[in-house]
Amino acid sequence: MARPLKHWTFAALLAAAACASPPQPSQSDAMAAAQPSAPAAPAAAAIPADRLTPAAIAAADDFLWLEDVTGTRATRWVNDQNRKTEAVLKADPRYEAFRAEALSILTAQDRIASPRFRGEGIDNFWQDGKNVRGLWRSTTLDSYTSEQPKWTTVLDIDALARREGANWIYKGAECLAPDETLCLVSLSDGGKDAVRVREFDTKRKTFVAKGFDIPEGKHRIAWRDADTLLVATDFGEGSLTESGYPFIVKALKRGQKLSEATEVYRGSASDGGYGVRPLVMRDSQGEVLATLVSRPLDTFSAEVWDITTGKPVKLNVPGRATLRGMLGKVGGAAPRLVFTLEETWEISGQSAAAGAVVAVPMRMLLPPPPGVGIVMSNRDLVIIEPSARQSVEDIAVFDERVIATVYDNVRAQAIVFTDKGEFGGWRQNPLKTPENVAIILGSSAREAEQVFFTYEGFLTPSTLNIADIAALTSEKVKEAPKRFDASAHVVEQFEAISRDGARVPYFVVRPKGELTARAPTMMYGYGGFQISMPPVYRPELGKVWLERGGAYVVANIRGGGEFGPAWHQAALKGNRQRSFDDFAAVAADLVARKITSAKNLGIYGRSNGGVLTSVTMTQHPGLIGGAVIESPLVDMMRYHLLPPGASWMGEYGDPRIAEEARFIAAYSAYQNLKPDQNYPEVYITTNTRDDRVHPGHARKFAARLQAMGYPALYYENTQGGHSNDSDPVMNAERWARHYVYLARSLGMGGGE
Repeated sequence: MARPLKHWTFAALLAAAACASPPQPSQSDAMAAAQPSAPAAPAAAAIPADRLTPAAIAAADDFLWLEDVTGTRATRWVNDQNRKTEAVLKADPRYEAFRAEALSILTAQDRIASPRFRGEGIDNFWQDGKNVRGLWRSTTLDSYTSEQPKWTTVLDIDALARREGANWIYKGAECLAPDETLCLVSLSDGGKDAVRVREFDTKRKTFVAKGFDIPEGKHRIAWRDADTLLVATDFGEGSLTESGYPFIVKALKRGQKLSEATEVYRGSASDGGYGVRPLVMRDSQGEVLATLVSRPLDTFSAEVWDITTGKPVKLNVPGRATLRGMLGKVGGAAPRLVFTLEETWEISGQSAAAGAVVAVPMRMLLPPPPGVGIVMSNRDLVIIEPSARQSVEDIAVFDERVIATVYDNVRAQAIVFTDKGEFGGWRQNPLKTPENVAIILGSSAREAEQVFFTYEGFLTPSTLNIADIAALTSEKVKEAPKRFDASAHVVEQFEAISRDGARVPYFVVRPKGELTARAPTMMYGYGGFQISMPPVYRPELGKVWLERGGAYVVANIRGGGEFGPAWHQAALKGNRQRSFDDFAAVAADLVARKITSAKNLGIYGRSNGGVLTSVTMTQHPGLIGGAVIESPLVDMMRYHLLPPGASWMGEYGDPRIAEEARFIAAYSAYQNLKPDQNYPEVYITTNTRDDRVHPGHARKFAARLQAMGYPALYYENTQGGHSNDSDPVMNAERWARHYVYLARSLGMGGGE
């Protein structure tokens, strides 16, 4: 029998505050009748303000001790939970098969080796069963495009970790253009976002003696020249924001200590977002076009400052915009900054809507000299302005051209944009690709005007291409092998109608044939930070889940970027409930269409998707039969206190502000757990070393559920960070746990 916690009163308050919600529109009367009824959203305004103060929130929390990441009591609890959960999931006869199948895919030797242009060659970072930490290796473009590339090892991370007795995880390298032989290598202790940065010479294949070596931190670093770095990092007391990110940029000369670096830009300790970032814009020859600093004011608003001449000058860039790159000095044209608008903007008599991509000469963005009027442009500033059901995703900028992936109703095209010159606008040339796929731009070579891109679908393996954007041609380079039998499944796209009437698209990958309303179905969603969820190939899902008769659903809910900034901004802060309503509407629509039933429907989300899945569980338990809640945000009343949560207040709101605390408390899953509910058994999982989403969220949610008498499985990987990229062997075990839980919960045959 579920029992309430002795100090917890939020559940009762929220229940008393709940009011009747308007009826949810449906696609037909018959479908509406078939949909499970959804509980009303709580009315946050009725919650007494004195119960929403930080002190009251902390006083009502019996599990604050679980926020101590490496505390003795918390570690004991984690170890105990891990033993119990492994005893359940590993005992399932499917576990070993799932693990072996996932490992085979993650370590397969015939995977496409993801290419990255560097200098005159191609790099790849490769992990497999032997090289679990990975090899940084290189080859020529001709060799790479052959059937059997000849690789040369640049840096062996497994050997480095053994040699230095360190738990190194490779997090990438930033190399100095144009030859790109000096590189700043980022190494993480166990997979954390925080990294140590060390200078590496790729010709000698060794770290540079007395070279640049930046201690562990969440740095933002750029090469100014061969002997100077622009560094934003922890310079000591008072140099970090509330979120733990830097707000000061300094120039660090070769041979200097961090304490000796010269300050070149300073924001404020009250800044939000992810910290200041130096940006050195270069053309195809490596010549510096501009040196900029992006200063985030909150999660999505930022200022852009030009520090090219030394003194910082604020650019006339809209507050809500995403920098994409800089066009070079071609044909006498001045360098132009390329950015995506996330709000309507007007400059020099030209206007563009949110979602548009623009290219604006730097001289128009700088303040005019005294006595000089507004600088006008004789070129079209707008590269593309998407329609209401379109969005621009990936962009690569070259000296005189831009290539972008443009999605129309979550289906992609790759388009090359070429400036026609004065008063001519921009010519659009789509590259030839299949329909109904996702397209992902990869590495680009600016001087050669080449870019790698892949296309794939739910049932279509990834195909790697290389495009010549000057010639407007592309050719296939490699095609990934099929990892599962897709012949028994079909892909469909439907729309659900959300509570407020919004049309919410979603994809279904299901077994062919008559609908039985019983297919074990995993439904995935994210719905935040303007991140889109296109139709991508997930080989481990196909092998482990689809081949065994499962179905898979991706819900393109508000908060994401599928239809540009407006789709994202529709679910910000006080409108967050729309994301949850959208997700619930898709779940109900699946049942109405007889694709699955509530007891056969499981939901999966991680990170921000953990907000979504935990809220769905508390608001709509009758719609689902299970939930995988991974690396989640759950305690939204304290998320700003769990580093680096304060950086996301532009997305969720600030719990310290009374009005915003009310709407956050209305949905925060940790505070909305109630006794005597029909919550399904859930599986909650995270990583100890996750320094992006604090493990305290997952721990406390599991502990409170269990204390209230509900079944909840909890597992915490003590290695690996938020991105789960540290080790394919560990990752295979992770996927095995996920799918065994889902198979047990949703009625997939083959278990005990």
